[in-house]
Amino acid sequence: MPEIPIAPWGAHDGVEAAQALEELRQHLAAIVESSGDAILSKNLDGVITSWNRGAEQLFGYTAEEAVGQSVTLLIPADRLDEEPSILARLHRGERIDHFETVRRRKDGSLVDISLTVSPIRDSTGRVVGASKIARDVTDRRRVLEQQSLMLGEMQHRVKNLAAVIDGLARQSQPDDDPGVKAFVARFLGRVHALLSTGELVMSASDRHADLRQVVENVLQPFLDPSKASPITLDGPPLPLPEHTSGALALATHELATNALKYGALKVPKGRVSLTWSVEPGREADRVRIEWEERGGPKILSPPTRQGFGDRVVRSAVSREREGRTDVVFGPDGMLCRFEFLTAPKASAATTG
Repeated sequence: MPEIPIAPWGAHDGVEAAQALEELRQHLAAIVESSGDAILSKNLDGVITSWNRGAEQLFGYTAEEAVGQSVTLLIPADRLDEEPSILARLHRGERIDHFETVRRRKDGSLVDISLTVSPIRDSTGRVVGASKIARDVTDRRRVLEQQSLMLGEMQHRVKNLAAVIDGLARQSQPDDDPGVKAFVARFLGRVHALLSTGELVMSASDRHADLRQVVENVLQPFLDPSKASPITLDGPPLPLPEHTSGALALATHELATNALKYGALKVPKGRVSLTWSVEPGREADRVRIEWEERGGPKILSPPTRQGFGDRVVRSAVSREREGRTDVVFGPDGMLCRFEFLTAPKASAATTG
């Protein structure tokens, strides 16, 4: 918007001041008239008092047809209850931002709009009317609906694919080999951990998944719903990008599997606590995640052999900034700690 030149009050006499105010009024009126958004005003009785060219284009009524009419002219019958609520809020001097609704054009067709309503005050500060800015969001809503349909189809296909993988793996395993059965079960657990995390990420508009949701999904197969959970979770909301949440989902699955076979989840009194914290920083936040086991079988010595699962755990945050993983075995249990920095904050990324 161009700057509006306003000279100091002392530089004008009464006539010049009045002329400057009139020029300012005309300038603002020109801005409103040329706006691509529909801009209209109404009094507190809901009667339209002004109507710009954008409103003509959006709703189909000329200014001569609209001014003097009730604003309910634009409201479908099933949404007439919106106007009294809007008027009540205006009487209280409230502003309404980005209220998405539906309005009716002159030809009877409906249009999806985003509506912003601001109170108009007189020289004493009393609310005497309202200005409305309406923006057509039909295309945006159509895109969102298409994205939702595509996401639903993708999720359906992923579930079908998971079922096919599950069926092939179980049908291919020999019936008399416990070792192969255990391998297949662990493999399928890893697949389902990744797929469940992928579903969370895909359903989020920012392609992030909250850590609590991720670990709850991964740990669900390890818990008996009829008993109190031996695993406690504690930490603040922590949205993570796709690659981070996927890696931590796999690591959590491996930790739970090992705890069930060898650690705290192997015995009734064993307990696991999964906690996380976020330490704010100027350029990025530091995340710490701890998996701690207590009450399991005594650990006489740390394991010497490292398999695929161990590598998954130890490399879970290796791609993160300052990512590191520490695994400590003690006589009372084991502790696995992940630590890394989040992505640089926007303000830090644009400075320097």
